[in-house]
Amino acid sequence: GKDRIIFATKEDHETPSSAELVEDDPDDPYEEQGLILPNGDINWNCPCLGGMASGPCGEQFKSAFSCFHYSTEEIKGSDCVDQFRAMQECMQKYPDLYPQEDENEEKSSKDLEATSVEASAAKEEKGSS
Repeated sequence: GKDRIIFATKEDHETPSSAELVEDDPDDPYEEQGLILPNGDINWNCPCLGGMASGPCGEQFKSAFSCFHYSTEEIKGSDCVDQFRAMQECMQKYPDLYPQEDENEEKSSKDLEATSVEASAAKEEKGSS
């Protein structure tokens, strides 16, 4: 796909480069746009996606992310469970590329989240009395 291998000889390196730098195109729709383009479309070239859109599970990622982005459900993305499940199943086939969160880490972050929610609720109760 996206990569191209070029072999250079010693002679290639001895001659000055004829490459010309092209000035940035102000009309390039992907340049400095972020995740969402001005027209509301997803910018699959955004570095913020970390290559997820082009990896071995890129199509599943695009399907799930598109579904979520365009979801109009009351609970956004609740209609995308099948797409996210397909993406997760694909990612589990490539554990080196998509490391799974350690069970202990996941548990401790949920515990931490629950603790902070409980602490917030306790503060609110004290403040309202």
